[in-house]
Amino acid sequence: MPENQTQESKEIIHHSHSIPVWLTLVIALFAILIVFMGIGQFRANQELTVFRQETATQVQTLTTTNETLTAQLNDLQSDMQEATEELGLTQKQLEQARATARKLREEQKASAEHLNAQLEEQQNQLEAVTGQVTAVQGSVAETQGSLSETRSRLERVSGDLGVQSGLIARNRDELEELKRRGERDYYEFDLTRSKDYSRVGIVSVRVSRVDVKRNKYTATLLVSDKVIEKKDKTLLEPVQFYLPGTRHLLEMVVFEMEKNRIGGYLSAPKELAVNRGPE
Repeated sequence: MPENQTQESKEIIHHSHSIPVWLTLVIALFAILIVFMGIGQFRANQELTVFRQETATQVQTLTTTNETLTAQLNDLQSDMQEATEELGLTQKQLEQARATARKLREEQKASAEHLNAQLEEQQNQLEAVTGQVTAVQGSVAETQGSLSETRSRLERVSGDLGVQSGLIARNRDELEELKRRGERDYYEFDLTRSKDYSRVGIVSVRVSRVDVKRNKYTATLLVSDKVIEKKDKTLLEPVQFYLPGTRHLLEMVVFEMEKNRIGGYLSAPKELAVNRGPE
């Protein structure tokens, strides 16, 4: 076997057994996300504590006001009694004093009603803030569960060239997750059987046969003027090919199949788009 091919095989084996840098970056991003959500929960708890302290202060102020009014009423009643006994107030003066006492009682009642209304409103606000904190806690737990579920769904398989594939998507939801990760460029396609080529990303594809019963299809790829035929490929099988003259591996995955129609995506390395520049 030529020396350059042996060296290339060793490099491929080495890369397949090493921990990818992108995986480390993804884990770090997830950790940062969870930290930020934890900070949000901590701030919400702080705001709740401040709100409770302010509410307690307002309740104390209203209680003091009510006590002051009660004391004034008691003093007035006592003064009325003393004045009646010692000075013999006239009936008119007595009625005026009684009217003042009734006014004070009404003010005291209104103050008590106002205090109860404020206490009820503040209790509702307190319950709303508590609900927000609970929602933040639930959001953190839901995010952690979603990340764990997504990691368990996505999987790696070997492609038709025997090269270990990256993570593959089995439906559109998983494809959107791969796009969010941003590890490669993804080009979704929906192709029908035809004699003509259709453009998919940086290659052209022609579907010549679709066997729904056996979940197989045959397609021809036109890559930089080089024709590559992929015959009897199966659903969810990573169809792999190299860009001529490079070591850039591209993959095509079909996750939907109907009569004379296939749907899926083409993935390409990020650096390939940078090197090629604008079309």
